[in-house]
Amino acid sequence: MDVVLIILGIVFLLLGVVGCIAPIIPGPPIAFLSLLGLLFHSSEDVIPETSMLIWLGVIVIAVTVLDYFLPIWGTKKFGGTDAGKRGSIIGLILAFIFPILGPLTILVGPFAGAIVGELISGQDNQTAFKSGIGSFLGFVGGVVLKLGVVVYVGVKFIGLVW
Repeated sequence: MDVVLIILGIVFLLLGVVGCIAPIIPGPPIAFLSLLGLLFHSSEDVIPETSMLIWLGVIVIAVTVLDYFLPIWGTKKFGGTDAGKRGSIIGLILAFIFPILGPLTILVGPFAGAIVGELISGQDNQTAFKSGIGSFLGFVGGVVLKLGVVVYVGVKFIGLVW
């Protein structure tokens, strides 16, 4: 049973990394499941401390919630309007559904969506481009933040198991 828990933990960590980029998969919460699974391990040395789980759980929730707002915040910070924010979200969803350029599509989607949203609402090209840059930077910031948490969870998992 312990081997199954470790294998499942590794699978959860890998899915967590994928979830850092794919907008539909919640990366940090899935990676966090790897540590929760160790609660059922037969060896006391492998079971994570409750305080660590609580703090990591709070961090995982905070990062997951924050990730939804970073592209919107980036769009707004760079002068975008609500149309740019909506376009950014639509672009991200479409990029995930139609990965024409492979993984690069997920980077281009929010950027292009914000630009198109701004242009449709009547903004000039410069404002639309700045809005797209803000959306892109917000998305990349969210990916980096989530990836940092998932890597930290992975390090904790490996430290407990080995």
